[in-house]
Amino acid sequence: MAEALEVAALEPGTPPSATAVGDALLVTSELVTNALRHAGGLTGFGVDVDASAVTISVADPSGELPHFTDVRRRERACGAAEGGFGWPLVRQLAEEVRVFLPPGDGKTIEARLPLH
Repeated sequence: MAEALEVAALEPGTPPSATAVGDALLVTSELVTNALRHAGGLTGFGVDVDASAVTISVADPSGELPHFTDVRRRERACGAAEGGFGWPLVRQLAEEVRVFLPPGDGKTIEARLPLH
């Protein structure tokens, strides 16, 4: 991941900002952690960098969709749940998030983040 962003910095144009690199690393960490903790593991990972954005792809064996609403807010408020911040954070930092459910089992989540 960091190597892909370094390559983007070497190409002509404006290098990625430090904030953009940090955001991309944080989103990567959250998506991979969610796949490992909640979806049965990691079955695929990819990074695509173009002149304006980085797209992070994480695949897992679960066909269950992430919780798109903060359904755990009440549980966290009364101390009954840990975590629950990763998915809202990914959605906040990314300019676009897509979830693919290919035929068969599993899903792929793509998050696209601006580099500048």
